[in-house]
Amino acid sequence: MPPIFFKTKAPHLAQGETAEDTAHHYLIRQGLKPLQRNFRCQQGELDLIMRDQNILVIVEVRFRKSDRYGSAAESVTPAKQSRIIAATQVYLTQQPQDRPIRFDVVALSGDGRIAWIKNAF
Repeated sequence: MPPIFFKTKAPHLAQGETAEDTAHHYLIRQGLKPLQRNFRCQQGELDLIMRDQNILVIVEVRFRKSDRYGSAAESVTPAKQSRIIAATQVYLTQQPQDRPIRFDVVALSGDGRIAWIKNAF
């Protein structure tokens, strides 16, 4: 019988998934309600889609092991913001919402700090 090989995720992908899990649980503890994770379309990906009372919250999760080359929050560039907005427009065509929208960033650093930036852009 041939050996069975299991695919393992690249370390940076596993780290990103762990960061998303951490942010997801953190936001739930803060009172947000999860709607969807990892919405993907041609325009990009939305990490977390949640509801904060009557507000649809699109959350970008960023992780940086250190701030040596800039913080996790600083890594959400204008180009990244544009992709998130474009992906949100696709999401809204598939899941119409009659509520305000907010774009948040949850920035995690290697030392365990979590920064939740509401209305980041």
